[in-house]
Amino acid sequence: MKKVSVIGAGTMGNGIAHVFAMNGYETNLVDISQPALDKAVATITKNLERMVSKGSITAEAQAATLANLSTHTSMDACKDSDLVVEAATENVDIKLKIFKQLDELCKPETILASNTSSISITKIGAATKRPDKVIGMHFMNPVPVMKLVEVIKGYATSEEVLNVTMETSRKLGKVPVEVNDYPGFVANKILMPMINEAIITLYEGVAGVEEIDTVMKLGMAHPMGPLQLADFIGLDVCLAIMRVLQDGFGNPKYAPCPLLVNMVTAGYLGAKTGEGFYKYTAGSKELVVSPMFKK
Repeated sequence: MKKVSVIGAGTMGNGIAHVFAMNGYETNLVDISQPALDKAVATITKNLERMVSKGSITAEAQAATLANLSTHTSMDACKDSDLVVEAATENVDIKLKIFKQLDELCKPETILASNTSSISITKIGAATKRPDKVIGMHFMNPVPVMKLVEVIKGYATSEEVLNVTMETSRKLGKVPVEVNDYPGFVANKILMPMINEAIITLYEGVAGVEEIDTVMKLGMAHPMGPLQLADFIGLDVCLAIMRVLQDGFGNPKYAPCPLLVNMVTAGYLGAKTGEGFYKYTAGSKELVVSPMFKK
């Protein structure tokens, strides 16, 4: 496996492209938006410069990584790839459309992977003529730093494709964990209900934003409180995953908190919009509770 394409130049896509290019793969980063691609390359360059300054990679490795990376606004760039990793918006219709296109474009032996955090790999695979070669590669954010990759085997995914994907993940310096295809997989089946419960705790007035996060950080040794983490992930993403869990299991315990629904509806999505449970100011690392939740 030498040639890799990554679909989507957002936070996850540029991180995935970064690690593939840094580990010697010829990497295409594909997005319909040229400004998004330009921003992604700037982010990757900045992250590489930080790694050089810390001594974790050499300047030569930085140059080699950037030389391995190319950007494209057309899916045609995926034609000769050995592996394609889709990292588009967490929307099932968008993902199915992309996989149908990839199925038509790519070589018969190309493995098609999705970085989805909750959507069924079996459903995605069924939209193609190669369900045996469709698999989940759920990277964690920030991708260059986090070691885990959830490798999700769909109902029709072959053992050969599973083994190749596990080995490829190891070559990236990651720790792959094999997971079966159920809503939310492992990470989000456990994490998202916890985040939702933290939001319910705030909604019911049990405690404030800082108090809830402090209890979980100091009492449970979490590096980041669940409300701050929700802001970091994106409240729209949290809501989308809760909907997948609710629909997939048909269990009312996965119903998203009304406060989460209202915040997403109002456009308060967390760090990416400047406000969620906390208010974010460019250039400041100070954590300030959103005025909505101040006592």
